Amino acid sequence: MLNRRNFLTAAVGVAAAGGLAACAKEDDSSGSTSAGGSKAITLGFSQVGSESGWRSANTDSVKSAAKEAGYTLKFSDAQQKQENQISAIRSYITQGVDVIAFSPVVVTGWDAVLKEAKAKKIPVVLTDRSVETSDESLFVTLVGSDFTDEGRRAAKILEKVLEKAGHKGAVKIAQLEGTTGAAPAIERAKGFKEVMEADHADDWKIVVSQTGDFTRAGGKQVMAAFLQSNPDINVLFAHNDDMGIGAIQAIEAAGKKPGKDILIVTIDGVKDGFVAMSEGKINAIVECNPLLGPQLMEVVQKVKDGETVERWIKTKESDFMQDQAKAALPTRKY
Repeated sequence: MLNRRNFLTAAVGVAAAGGLAACAKEDDSSGSTSAGGSKAITLGFSQVGSESGWRSANTDSVKSAAKEAGYTLKFSDAQQKQENQISAIRSYITQGVDVIAFSPVVVTGWDAVLKEAKAKKIPVVLTDRSVETSDESLFVTLVGSDFTDEGRRAAKILEKVLEKAGHKGAVKIAQLEGTTGAAPAIERAKGFKEVMEADHADDWKIVVSQTGDFTRAGGKQVMAAFLQSNPDINVLFAHNDDMGIGAIQAIEAAGKKPGKDILIVTIDGVKDGFVAMSEGKINAIVECNPLLGPQLMEVVQKVKDGETVERWIKTKESDFMQDQAKAALPTRKY
């Protein structure tokens, strides 16, 4: 059983979603034929929202890859609301699309709508994030990262950051969590904690932890509160770059130096994160690759053709220290 995905976990009931289709932003990117001249695949894709640079890059990748593949793409922005996403999926079912793909806002509450898709024999592909379901046949595969391992990687790279900084003594960590109930928030925290408890039970401590909802504004606001309640924080672990960048503003407003007074490790690898790292304000970044579009389109074609695919198709990613930032910055595509 895959540790990250918990395919057989009992599901939670779905929130009511009838009549909410108008709440989500929808657009169609239409094409009538594929490159080979046959009827184009129609793909319904529901995105979480546009809360971060990572998410925007992910959306752009999906749209451009669908166009390149000659697919008809029906796209919906859920604006970080599960009810909008469920409504969009039901709309795709009604329209009779060939394949549905979505990046779920939260982990639980999908069984009912996924059963509706299965009843209409419309295959479902998860992208980026997992779900918990009582029936693993409700989706075909997941295309995305190992968030638990990203948390582990963040803890391991923090070891290098502390060593490079010559830090001695207690490590007092503030954690900026992602959206409550979202897979990356749950799993990144889990992976980080695994390493911390196994290797640093005596010297590392998370003294404060709260969601910043994956946004810069949230990161800034929550970090400002952290610094008031725990002024001796010396490490920040942010579940994404955008919250880390927002936190930097709060740290500077408090008269401290990000990257020195408070060592910072973030996850994602967006260009703005690398800019902050090249300026010495972020110490290390664990990459989470958003450019899933081409990989997703390949999977959609295989699923439509009835081919067997792996249950979890992982993305390739790297880790970066501060001294690698300037060299890597020009190559960042998002």
